[in-house]
Amino acid sequence: MKFSIQREQLMESVQNVMKAISSRTTIPILTGIKLEATQDGVKLTGSDSDISIESFIPAEEDGIVYVENIEPGSIVLQAKYFPDIVRKLPQKDIDIESDDKRNVTIRSGKAEFHLNGQDAEEYPQLPQLHTEDSFELPIDLLKSLIRQTVFAVSSSETRPILTGVHVKLENGHLHFTATDSHRLAARNIPLEKREGQGEIPAVVIPGKSLNELNKILADSEDIIEISVTENQVLFRTKHLYFLSRLLDGNYPETSRLIPEESKTTVKIDTKELLQSIDRASLLAKENRNNVVRLITQEGNQIEINGNSPEVGNVVEEVVADSIDGEELKISFSAKYMMDALKAINYDQVKIEFTGAMRPFLIRPIDDEQILQLILPVRTY
Repeated sequence: MKFSIQREQLMESVQNVMKAISSRTTIPILTGIKLEATQDGVKLTGSDSDISIESFIPAEEDGIVYVENIEPGSIVLQAKYFPDIVRKLPQKDIDIESDDKRNVTIRSGKAEFHLNGQDAEEYPQLPQLHTEDSFELPIDLLKSLIRQTVFAVSSSETRPILTGVHVKLENGHLHFTATDSHRLAARNIPLEKREGQGEIPAVVIPGKSLNELNKILADSEDIIEISVTENQVLFRTKHLYFLSRLLDGNYPETSRLIPEESKTTVKIDTKELLQSIDRASLLAKENRNNVVRLITQEGNQIEINGNSPEVGNVVEEVVADSIDGEELKISFSAKYMMDALKAINYDQVKIEFTGAMRPFLIRPIDDEQILQLILPVRTY
């Protein structure tokens, strides 16, 4: 195997596939990065058997040459050393070659590294997903779906199914839902059906996979294809192939959690409310979940307060655009509320309360497709 490549392109691909490599894997060869050179370009692969990522660097694209002098072949290099070597090479051009004893030479400028490679034949083959169950989205839309839901997955392994995001496509709508049983984040979007496309079975994608995917994808209006099988999901763009296992089990029926009617509705500026809760939480850190209280008052005033008996307390008044319905005193986790408000990404929000001990909903004023739900906290 032999090729010359631009350092910037190689570094970007290395960083992408590194997101799938874990030092804790039980299969030793998976601690390496697989490099595969063909006349079309160079493909890098990283995997921890839960997530697999392939990144392709074309030999030439739009008249720009990225890889040349290619002699096809493949090798696996230690992920512990290879990325640092590439990052610190002195020149923009890198020559990589391996001999028949799997000794790899990496040259750039006057620097020359020799690494022992491993046999690429021993590297597990990634399944090539061919499935009818696929749909397409603009990348930036997928990123916003992930951003508005994934933060609400559970971080505890006691109910593994809640560590993932529930994704389903039905009746022309794509639904993303995440919950850790104390809060829920949901977003749905209308999706045009393609010729011959069936319904996509509901799946649960690990939150960790979606976080990594979100980091790798650059904001763009390019299209990403999403394909689903019984136990895996594949995200594919022009040069990236991101495969993740799915979580097994039944996802809870979350639609029951969402209150039908509300007793108190508050419309308010998102940023003002967020900053005021942020300040109130400064003195509410002592108790485990930084509980703050919200009390509605006359004249569209809302009092937000945070209190730690040993530390002190903070009280702040915020003016809402409108308050309709019954008076209310409610306590909730400041962190959950702040996460929800940040995810919504609209200037004005509508908060619908159904009493001090019932879950409440936060939505943008003009968009029914985004929904955040939070369970209040009992304070006596």
